[in-house]
Amino acid sequence: MTKTVMLNSEEHKDLRINTEYSPELGDGVMWAQTFAAEFRNAQAHYPILFQKDSQTGKFMSVALLGFEQGENLFMENGQWNAGYVPLMIQRIPFSIGVAKDDLGAEDRRLINVDIEHPKVNREHGQRLFEEHGAATPFLDRVSGMLETIHVWYQDNEVFLKALEEFELLEQVSMDITLDDGTKGQLLGFYTIDEKKLRELTADKLADLHRRHYLEPIYMAIASIAKVRSLMERKVALNTAADS
Repeated sequence: MTKTVMLNSEEHKDLRINTEYSPELGDGVMWAQTFAAEFRNAQAHYPILFQKDSQTGKFMSVALLGFEQGENLFMENGQWNAGYVPLMIQRIPFSIGVAKDDLGAEDRRLINVDIEHPKVNREHGQRLFEEHGAATPFLDRVSGMLETIHVWYQDNEVFLKALEEFELLEQVSMDITLDDGTKGQLLGFYTIDEKKLRELTADKLADLHRRHYLEPIYMAIASIAKVRSLMERKVALNTAADS
């Protein structure tokens, strides 16, 4: 259950955020949305795949965190066990709100918080406001993070449209066989079509280069090697559970 409200220093002066990671704190997710601007950091730890929304037909890029719904293989003793945490994970339980002027036009962006989220409490964790009502350094960081996400989201929309325009996304199914013999399959994801990428004309490649899209494309391709690392995490988790 969620209850998203606009954050303010009077009503929420005592709120704290538990910054640990666990299934109980809502972090048991199979994937997290990621953006081309963070592919360089994300690809070092996660396979980067693409999903298509069946309702809107729009694509999004995601960092794969597990092999089944609700499985996040990067949580360990309350910590995130990887050198980079996707920004869309870090920003939880916050989101961007928009204040409107009297004519209904967008005025400025504000911070929303899901006050029903399990990370939100009044006893322990990071404070959002100082005693005198000023934002804490933690909240300042959240504000900067949300602004970055706002910019990255808009840029990513254009990036994904370019991938569609050049027909560089192909749907794949991945058969997963773990070292312990467990089998599974990843369905409903897309990857970069390397064959079509190689067949692009010089003009189209130059266009992608000009728009700074070649780097994230190759980062997404390279990230697929991290499926093996994810499998190793899964086996280690299964082994620990059996011991």
